[in-house]
Amino acid sequence: MQECEIKPGYVYHIKALYFDVAKDDKLMRNHESGAFRPTYFCLKDEKTGLLWVIPMSTRIDKFSAIVEKDTARYGSCQKILIARYGDGESVFLLQSMFPILPKYIDHAHTVAGMPMAVNPVIQEEITKRFKEIRRLYARGVKLVFPDITRLEKLMKDELAAETVKAEIKANVESDNSG
Repeated sequence: MQECEIKPGYVYHIKALYFDVAKDDKLMRNHESGAFRPTYFCLKDEKTGLLWVIPMSTRIDKFSAIVEKDTARYGSCQKILIARYGDGESVFLLQSMFPILPKYIDHAHTVAGMPMAVNPVIQEEITKRFKEIRRLYARGVKLVFPDITRLEKLMKDELAAETVKAEIKANVESDNSG
């Protein structure tokens, strides 16, 4: 099966298989009778090369209340960003982000048949918050619900195994052609 082309900064839908492999009950799963929801903003971690996805929601009222509460208590709220996407506002739930491999991404989210990127200024803010949350997480501040340490190891191990398989296949093909 052909993987779809993944471009960081765009929004995607995740295959149900990822959730079966990840086995983390804190992940925001596909729901609504197999419908592709939620959508996920995609970015690339330059340190590891892994893709990360951030679930998105349209439940502005619910998450505005959380942002207000956290801002009043801590002075800011890094884990939730409410920003413009398409013709409305969306909530970017960094508190629910997780690493993923391209093979688990089903397809790009489209508007009028076209994949639509998140505004570059908003992408920059998401990336800044992503890096800050990762830094805090490494220091023991858990702002993220899923077990991203375990999920990152799982994805790195899977990527390494795929790389080894590809190298073996290339060597066998090379030996057979010579």
